[in-house]
Amino acid sequence: MAYANNFIALLFLLIFSHTFVQSDEEGHIKLEISNKGLDFLNNLLIKEAESSFVPLELPKIEKSVKIPIVGKVKMVLSNITIERIHVTNSTVKTGDTGIVIAVSGASANLTMKWKYSYSTWLLPISISDEGSATVEVEGMEIGLTLSMKTLQGSLKLSLLESGCYVKAISIDLYGGASWLYQGLVDAFKGKISSAVEDAMSKKIEDGIINLDSLLESLPKEVPINDIAALNVTFIDDPELTESSLDLEINGLFSAKNEVVVSNQYHRMLGASSSCKTANRMVRISLHEDVLKSASSVYFEAGKMHWIVDKVPDQSLLNTAEWRFIVPQLYKLYPNDNIILNISVSSPPIIKIGNQQIHSTIPLDMVLDVLDADKVIPVACISMSISASIYAEISQNGLTGIVKLNDFTVSLQWSKIGDLHMHLIKAVMSTTLKALIVPYVNLQLWKGFHLPSFHGYKLQNAQIFCTDSWIFICSDLVST
Repeated sequence: MAYANNFIALLFLLIFSHTFVQSDEEGHIKLEISNKGLDFLNNLLIKEAESSFVPLELPKIEKSVKIPIVGKVKMVLSNITIERIHVTNSTVKTGDTGIVIAVSGASANLTMKWKYSYSTWLLPISISDEGSATVEVEGMEIGLTLSMKTLQGSLKLSLLESGCYVKAISIDLYGGASWLYQGLVDAFKGKISSAVEDAMSKKIEDGIINLDSLLESLPKEVPINDIAALNVTFIDDPELTESSLDLEINGLFSAKNEVVVSNQYHRMLGASSSCKTANRMVRISLHEDVLKSASSVYFEAGKMHWIVDKVPDQSLLNTAEWRFIVPQLYKLYPNDNIILNISVSSPPIIKIGNQQIHSTIPLDMVLDVLDADKVIPVACISMSISASIYAEISQNGLTGIVKLNDFTVSLQWSKIGDLHMHLIKAVMSTTLKALIVPYVNLQLWKGFHLPSFHGYKLQNAQIFCTDSWIFICSDLVST
């Protein structure tokens, strides 16, 4: 069903392949949907249901009425079809009993065919007539209670109870001697009301079954690229409170097609932090272990390695530019080009603190000299770069700024004798502060567009960090 697909797309936002869920697993990504968010999803669901439920055909209704003198008159209503449903008020509540959706004041429009026939001793032939009719249903109330559990990493949705009640209907007949038989057809009001109630209840039940099947079929792993995948199995049963629906997923990265080892990460309990401004529809919480697992996967895949042979000032990659800092390099390889072979020596250390993300990146930089078409490694310098990232969401983009906290260098090995490391550090520190950090900040200032998802995007979003967690609070709006 279209309404089911859109509901799930909005409700779960990231979606999911096949990792067995251990009972001691922890959720490293949390999704909290507030009452405001539930109302938004409920309104969307109702709108989709209004169009997806119709046309809805009802079974044929037959009834016999005994009329004095005339005798028994058989009446049949056929081709009964609900053509339109309109909901004026609906609410959704969460709590210990489950998810409760209540619809009140709904109306519906039906069309149908009518026919009657009878025979009497007064006349030797059967008498019949037929025509069409419209039905107005008013004051329809619908209620359903849903249970949501986690089963082997997927969400299991069950219908605990549901019901539909029709308060009043009116019938208008057309064709034939309809004015004569209006009173007879009014006798069908009870049967029509019951047929509408049964059909709506059955439609709701079928919709929940389809929705549950869709949930069970969702993958449990999201491939990011040919290297990494995100484990998005659900952890523990959803928590239903009076103010929100809370979901947890594993949220750790692993090498593609490999099972993530969750017990190597020990998540502490999340900080009890709420959105700073007005209530938002959703709050997404990411633990720093999510970033650590991604860093580890890319490191193990050998993707944190770069060959630098072009820079804005190309003269920097020539031994002549370094003749006063490393004179022996220029003496042995005069006017030769240099290649910087840079690799991360161990997974970066990531720590989320108050309104900032701290990262320490250990690097090994091998200086290769191009001499007569030969690549000659001449020295290896170990570095450690410590920086902080301050992120924010502006309009619909992710922006931020990077601040360099510390920078250390040491000589790992050298084939050209001892190097003046204090001079090399000064040059590299100046390069970092004057060129690299400003360039990174320029890109961050431009921002990264946050993509829309199934026609919806974040609105009035805010991001803040504290005590190992990143929090994103936002509303949703149609693009």
